[in-house]
Amino acid sequence: MRILFIASNRIGDAVLSTGILGGLMERYPGAEFWVACGPLAVDVFRHAPGVSRIIVMRKEKRAGHWRKLLKAVAFRRFEAVVDLRGSATPWATFARKRHILKPDHTLHRVEHNAGVVGMVPPPAPRVWPGEEMRARARVTIPDGMKVLAIGPTAAWRHKMWPVERFAELARRLLAPGAPLDGAHLLVTGGPGEEEKCRPVLEVAPPERRIDLIGAGIDETAAAFERIALYVGNDSGLMHLAAAAGAPTIGLFGPTADAIYSPWGPKSVTVRVPRTLDEIRQQEGENFLSSGRNFMEDLAVDTVFDAAAALLAKTKANDQNGGHDAAPAKQRSQEG
Repeated sequence: MRILFIASNRIGDAVLSTGILGGLMERYPGAEFWVACGPLAVDVFRHAPGVSRIIVMRKEKRAGHWRKLLKAVAFRRFEAVVDLRGSATPWATFARKRHILKPDHTLHRVEHNAGVVGMVPPPAPRVWPGEEMRARARVTIPDGMKVLAIGPTAAWRHKMWPVERFAELARRLLAPGAPLDGAHLLVTGGPGEEEKCRPVLEVAPPERRIDLIGAGIDETAAAFERIALYVGNDSGLMHLAAAAGAPTIGLFGPTADAIYSPWGPKSVTVRVPRTLDEIRQQEGENFLSSGRNFMEDLAVDTVFDAAAALLAKTKANDQNGGHDAAPAKQRSQEG
């Protein structure tokens, strides 16, 4: 039995789709999964059990990447095709069942994806970093080591909280008597983002720094399985941390947290004082053209308080063996 799973080009959307991929593996035990995705998302799926082939879709002119996908699946029979890109490809394949994503700008992406294949409640995203990377992570972050992870970058500059505020947040969380007193500091970001991340990394002394800037998705995911807290912008790395089960705080401003908040019982959304709708109503639909960084409206105090509360809650839940049922959301205060 063979299943074709057409996933996103983007890391964040790919991570958010891992829940239903895992659910499909349970629905079709023993099936062979083919995953089609963009090159950035390959490591999200590389070590997933049951995935026997990954078809890399590098964008080409005149939809050439779609033609290559069709060529790769031609003359193959599939039990089901799940298309999270909403394309016409499923109709050109030999498939017994077709599940195609249709636009919906009201549901969280995890719920939206799950609805495509009729999974209620929606299965949570997950990570498959592979045993080699998990072994490496156990060396980097041994049992008992407390680690604060910070993701100060994003693919879009309008999503980025000022790096100096991330540095101040890390300084306060790691200070003597603070919630993560004595912890190591892990900083993560994409290839080529070293200089953007350096002010945060330098908050900790060299012996307490873990530099994963530019590391692969699988290595980063394995490390995230072992951290005490992740704080970052709305980004693929934020979703990766939440999927790895890390206590995660996602920072939002001029983007839709209702759709893209981090998903999971240990996840919290902290946004600027205004909702996205309020920003649009008060600043106009072209508010991004003003050049203003709306993320500057989010105070360090607000994020610090959210981090302290999440750490306390996580500690209490771990001691009691309890788990929350849904992700939490918090609206920031002025400051």
